[in-house]
Amino acid sequence: MSDANDDVLSWVERVATFCVEEWGLPPITGRILGLLMICDPPERSAGGIAEQIHASRASLTSNMRFLTAIGLVRRVRVPGDRTTYYRIEDDAWQKVVQRKLDSLGAFGAIAEAGVALAGGTAANADRIRSAQRALTWLRDVAAAHPPES
Repeated sequence: MSDANDDVLSWVERVATFCVEEWGLPPITGRILGLLMICDPPERSAGGIAEQIHASRASLTSNMRFLTAIGLVRRVRVPGDRTTYYRIEDDAWQKVVQRKLDSLGAFGAIAEAGVALAGGTAANADRIRSAQRALTWLRDVAAAHPPES
């Protein structure tokens, strides 16, 4: 194995660790995302991915299905080739961020119901409002400064 390949696999592992620690995803999901971000050419077959990240085909298949279903990875067909290839969507990370922002908006309604349930003036209502303000601020900052394409 070459040093360059070792460096790539080390970076892929760092992505996997981030995905596990920050998002609660299985390590294999993070490895798939890391590999598909850094590989050149940008497409890989399921077999190629499994071989490179040392994963079983069964585990890889369920994770590829998950990543495809949520729109981070797409299937690619090559004319004349029966193999299905996968690549990370160009806007995958914008989709991740947008989903998080959408969830912040959804929390607003939950927070309002919590304040009403708490009686509106109690300390527990203040804690709910504090969470709502912080999440609303984050949503508003992100909306005011969208990523450049």
